[in-house]
Amino acid sequence: MNDRQIYLKYLTLTQTLNLDVTLSDVDLLGQKLLEILAIASEKNEPMTVSQAMGAVWIASPATLHRKIRNLIDAGYVSSNFSGENRRTRYLVPTEKANNFFSSMGRNIRLCSNPN
Repeated sequence: MNDRQIYLKYLTLTQTLNLDVTLSDVDLLGQKLLEILAIASEKNEPMTVSQAMGAVWIASPATLHRKIRNLIDAGYVSSNFSGENRRTRYLVPTEKANNFFSSMGRNIRLCSNPN
C-alpha cells in the first residue's frame, strides 16, 4: 500500500468509524488550532493566548480569538495560569482533546495494519 492509499484509508476510517470522541462541535479552523496547541503542549511549551492569536496563517486574530473561546467552551482546551504570573494564560488541551487524538492515533494504527 502506498502513502496516498494509506492516507485515504485513514480518512475513510476517520469518517466511517463510530468514534467515542468527535469534533462535531468544532469546525476545521478550530481543529487546526487545537492541533497546533496540542503540538506545543506536547513539546512542553504551551502557547499563550497571545501566541495562539498570532497564528495568522490560519485566520485573523479576531477569528482565532473566537476559535479559542469555542475550544474552551466545548471543553477541548483549558486556559491556565502558570506559577505566580496571573497575567499570562496558557492554552492546554484537556482530557477530551487527548481522547480525540488517541482515537485518531488508533485510526492511523489501523491503516498501517496490512490485514
